[in-house]
Amino acid sequence: MSATTISSKFQIVIPKDIREKLHLMPQQRLQVVEKGGIITLVPEVPLKSLKGFIKGIDKSGIREKKDRM
Repeated sequence: MSATTISSKFQIVIPKDIREKLHLMPQQRLQVVEKGGIITLVPEVPLKSLKGFIKGIDKSGIREKKDRM
């Protein structure tokens, strides 16, 4: 587990091991989410990088909308 400190300007540094693991780059945007007192940073992903990510998914367990009720 990595730790960081909030600066006097309320800035934080993401530890190097985390930056490398998630392939974070300078100027990359992060969404900040707070829920129940926990802060989560979520990297924004360009829509182009999502193209085809669902290809080959197993659809056998998916029901039609009319069958869900």
